[in-house]
Amino acid sequence: MDKIKWTNNRFKQETGSFHLSEHFTTREMKKSALFHADIPEYQPTPLHSLRELSKLLGVNSIYVKDESKRFGLNAFKGLGASYAMASYFARNSLDGSGTFTFSKLQEEIATLPGLTFATATDGNHGKGVAWAAGLFGQKAKVYMPKGSSQWRLDAIRDLGADAYLTDVNYDDTVQMVSRLSSENNWILIQDTAWDGYEDIPLTIMKGYLTIVAEVAEQLAKQDSNEITHVFLQAGVGSFAASVAAALHHLYPDSPPITVIVEPSNADCLFQSALDPSGLPQRVYGDLSTMMAGLACGEPNPVAWKILKSMSDYFFSCPDSTSSKGMKLLANPLRKDTKIVSGESGAVTIGLLYELLTNNELGEVKEKLKLDKHSRVLIINTEGDTDPVNYRNVVWDGN
Repeated sequence: MDKIKWTNNRFKQETGSFHLSEHFTTREMKKSALFHADIPEYQPTPLHSLRELSKLLGVNSIYVKDESKRFGLNAFKGLGASYAMASYFARNSLDGSGTFTFSKLQEEIATLPGLTFATATDGNHGKGVAWAAGLFGQKAKVYMPKGSSQWRLDAIRDLGADAYLTDVNYDDTVQMVSRLSSENNWILIQDTAWDGYEDIPLTIMKGYLTIVAEVAEQLAKQDSNEITHVFLQAGVGSFAASVAAALHHLYPDSPPITVIVEPSNADCLFQSALDPSGLPQRVYGDLSTMMAGLACGEPNPVAWKILKSMSDYFFSCPDSTSSKGMKLLANPLRKDTKIVSGESGAVTIGLLYELLTNNELGEVKEKLKLDKHSRVLIINTEGDTDPVNYRNVVWDGN
């Protein structure tokens, strides 16, 4: 059985606060939240306090932000895709003032010729792009890597997008869609960056700030308005970097200990943290893991720069860690809320459980200062986006 691997962030003290974090200030949070709040389907996703589990594991609080409830998409990715499309129209078609609402943009876009937006995805981002394109009355082309779930493919098609399976892995699919977009004059809405393609991925990351804006408001109504630890799952790292940077702005005097979590077979950020060069490292191969949304072999270099300066520890986890988290959330203690969490959504609480119960991880638990005073934030990034595998894990114990 594969073991959980970990490393501290040796680069944090060397790099200090990276300048890209200026894109994730409280002001930017408010802009993102203002835009999303104007979408007719908008409702803040719930923040659950798992009080019974906290008592059992010996920490002060465990908060779970449940993004499976976001816009009926069963995942958080619609936030980034919609904000990136809105920003594209605001920058290229309107007056470029920097602040916009959905209703105002919709009026203006209705007078413009239609566009096609394209992306590569393991599932949730593509679904977000398909939904956002429909929201703005545009077309979408979505490509998925080999081995992708038929459920996820069908869910994207159900939202009106043209969606296809490729015969290559995620990173190669990204390169293919980038080429196709150039050849066909499609607008590439990709949630990772490379040289010459950084603006749209950065705007996607800004869209995720709505999560942090909501968390801040919701925590203010709880027993504490601060957290001490945050566990963030990572594929290319865009989501994790956005949330980490925002939390550093939210709590500038005492930012939470930030833990980055990846699948063992797609742990490009973990490998980047191990490499003495400090440069982002790519992981090759099929990237085989049931955590499909995290099966990415090449870091977003923008995200890596942020995480390199702000995160504290990196973990590489086997699929069993995610399975543990899925079962744990599906079978709550006493009055705790039941949460449906998919493979990518559950790995962080699975790791937290292991850290607090597995004696073999005692050393890193101590280093993380996980104790009775700890107030931990977990973000459930997806629900049962692959219902067959969800049942295999939660019902059958596979």
